[in-house]
Amino acid sequence: MGKKGDLSDCERMVVGSRRAGLSILKTADLLGFSHITISKVYREWSEKEKISSERQLCGIKCLVDIRGQRRMDRLVRDDRKATVTQITTRYNQVQTPWTRFRQHENTTT
Repeated sequence: MGKKGDLSDCERMVVGSRRAGLSILKTADLLGFSHITISKVYREWSEKEKISSERQLCGIKCLVDIRGQRRMDRLVRDDRKATVTQITTRYNQVQTPWTRFRQHENTTT
């Protein structure tokens, strides 16, 4: 019987979403994978209760590190009504002490 450590994070999300009752298509839309990948991962997990470690179905690397995630959380928390485009623009702006000073200067005048 497989252990929890045999599943990658992506595979855990797929299995968890399917076990929570989401359909294959909703899981695919939510996680950004093809419905074929979702189907294969879940079928293999349900048949074997694990997925062999040599198969790498989820080749997506994390694009944001811990610091970037905290920054993103702060941006969303500061303006909950902002659109994804607005948050992306703010996230991609280079933040230096000088630009922060200028932003503060513009908001106070």
